[in-house]
Amino acid sequence: MTVVELDPRAVLAHRIAAHGLTDRADTAVADLAVCDLGVQDTPPGALRAAVSARSAAPLAPDADVTAGGALTLVWSFRGAPHLHRTADLPMIAAAGWPRDDADALSRLAWQRARFVDAGVTGDEVYREVAGAVAGVLAERGPVTKSQLSSAVTGRIREELSPFCKPCGVHHVGEQLLRLSALAGGARLVAGSRPLTFEAIPGWPGVPAQAGSTDALQLAYLRLFAGGSLADVADFLGAPRAVVTDDPVEGPVAVSVGGRPGLARAEDVDAVRAGPVDVPVLRLLGPSDPLLSARDRELLVPDKAHRKEVWRPLGNPGLVLAGTEPLGVWRTRQKRTLELTVTAFRRPTRAERTVLDDEAARLAAVRGVADATVTVD
Repeated sequence: MTVVELDPRAVLAHRIAAHGLTDRADTAVADLAVCDLGVQDTPPGALRAAVSARSAAPLAPDADVTAGGALTLVWSFRGAPHLHRTADLPMIAAAGWPRDDADALSRLAWQRARFVDAGVTGDEVYREVAGAVAGVLAERGPVTKSQLSSAVTGRIREELSPFCKPCGVHHVGEQLLRLSALAGGARLVAGSRPLTFEAIPGWPGVPAQAGSTDALQLAYLRLFAGGSLADVADFLGAPRAVVTDDPVEGPVAVSVGGRPGLARAEDVDAVRAGPVDVPVLRLLGPSDPLLSARDRELLVPDKAHRKEVWRPLGNPGLVLAGTEPLGVWRTRQKRTLELTVTAFRRPTRAERTVLDDEAARLAAVRGVADATVTVD
């Protein structure tokens, strides 16, 4: 098999453009390219900043992020909240359904030993909890996360409800609930406090069996040209064999700075003909779609800088200057939005001006009248 060598900076420039960060789109949120995989909302409200970074005008604080139902916020990949096109949800639920018991149990990490000891199969675990979620929402309507957890616990066998020391009670495992909720037809009410769930209208029910990941593999490679099948699996939160044993047809084998990967044929041509830099500066949130790539060294080559961007707890945002990470940022919000940048290098005068503009845009998203920027 012929392997195509691609310039890492050209690949990154292509990804930045594919994510809609070079030319802000005057289009509906549901038409943004990043909705092909979904936009993560961690911490709550982060998706508004991610969408606004790609849109001609920032989202107003009271804007309906679901676009009247075209988009839906659910727990999906890795159990994290993502905004997806509503029409894609049945496919995502089926693609995320375990292939077999080994697959199912592997997604439950340290909890899997408990289920093995109890003689409960992986498929039973997910199906029972998903069915309980559907039953609770059908009977009770919208419920808070605490109410959903408690009600689901009351409907499932004891083996699926470990003792939680912080809560002081037995309840359904957090990750098990997160991984089963979409299959049970649960969606998050966007912007709700406390976090509230309701039934997805017209939900077809718990998947009868696992579905193909082909569409998600292609979506990942559209946004992250040069990524690998293992990267796709890690993004989905699935065992790598789920993807590597059933690869989608069509992508071309490539090497990006010596790292093997795949790219769609049309993207290979675009990367080879495209620029190695892009004239943009953006404030990307901690869970921005561009930061969700699994080959982090492409975006942030310096190991020490990667440790600043991706921390064990409380990740900052990233200041992206072209294909270069300029630094990380955090905010404090009072009457003004106080944005502090810890720079990896001194910004130019032009970059400093754009930083002020981007901070003002972020302030508008958060409903704050003004912003200040400090560069350390």
